[in-house]
Amino acid sequence: MKLGKIIFWTLVFALIIVLAFVKIKNNKEAAAKMAPMGKGGPQTLRANGFIVEYSKLSNILSANGNVLAQDEVQLQPEVSGRVTFLNIKEGAIVSKGTLLLKINDADLKAQMYKLNTQQKIAQANVNRLAELIKIKGVSQAEYDAAENTLNNILADIQILKVQIDKTELRAPFTGKLGLRNISLGAMVTPTTVVASLQNVSQLKMDITVPEKYAGVIHIGDKMQCTVAGIDAPFSASIIAIEPQIDEMTRNLTVRALIQSASSKLMPGAYVKVDLKLKEIPNTILIPSGAIIPDDRFTKVVIADSSKAKLVTVQIGTRTENEVQIIDGLKVGDTVLTSGLLQVKPGMPVVFTKTTSNSAVQ
Repeated sequence: MKLGKIIFWTLVFALIIVLAFVKIKNNKEAAAKMAPMGKGGPQTLRANGFIVEYSKLSNILSANGNVLAQDEVQLQPEVSGRVTFLNIKEGAIVSKGTLLLKINDADLKAQMYKLNTQQKIAQANVNRLAELIKIKGVSQAEYDAAENTLNNILADIQILKVQIDKTELRAPFTGKLGLRNISLGAMVTPTTVVASLQNVSQLKMDITVPEKYAGVIHIGDKMQCTVAGIDAPFSASIIAIEPQIDEMTRNLTVRALIQSASSKLMPGAYVKVDLKLKEIPNTILIPSGAIIPDDRFTKVVIADSSKAKLVTVQIGTRTENEVQIIDGLKVGDTVLTSGLLQVKPGMPVVFTKTTSNSAVQ
């Protein structure tokens, strides 16, 4: 009985020793994994680098725009009424002043007939009093009253002529008619859009560009434009720049005149624009992937004595793959282009590959 207890407790004790040994070994392995590489020093980061040097910035600004007609208007009547005349041929070219629509004005013409009759009577009365006043047959007050009556009638006639003119809808400029939205005999109001009229003899377009380009875009600059469905590109020239930046989008609107456009080009078309900006010599360009955005500052990482160092930079123009550095870097600095998520200030850096704008090392 005693021998069995001795064997039992011996086995328990041995098991405890084995478990303790395993735990100590696992702790050592975990500690070894967490320990930094090297003899107590920080980890070494292996990364790609870019050697800073002077370059020439030849930037092409890509933007989007919309084609516009030289003049465009939605044709709407000025008064309500029934259409008695309609001269809108869809797609036709009409000259300025062409009568396109007439609203029933029979009541106004009746009033005009009445006023014309009153005018004749009033005019005859004024003429008769004018002869009598010469021989002092009437007083000056009677003559003035008659003349005032005539002038009031003439004023009413002028008002009525304006009202009759408003029953007519004429082309405000020479252009091409769009689709007709009403038929003869329809009741229309000032909110009724009868058709559209566009002057397509000369097309223009509006382009939106980021505000940072406001200082480098000028009137007269040329741009190359392409439109889906039209093989041949066309050119345009900037004729006006919006004097303020949109507060919501932080964009600037630029208007350009299209030159030698295809006959297939229509107002409303979506245009892709390439504008070649002025070349800037002796500037610093680095890959855009090297930039670390921050809430307050823009930073990059350079290798200073083979150790990582965060540097605040001021950026200028951005291209598709590069960023212009205005301040913060100098020629000869090596900027990290990889490993930016693992890098820490002061960490040793070993470059596996370095490049530059002039050559690949």
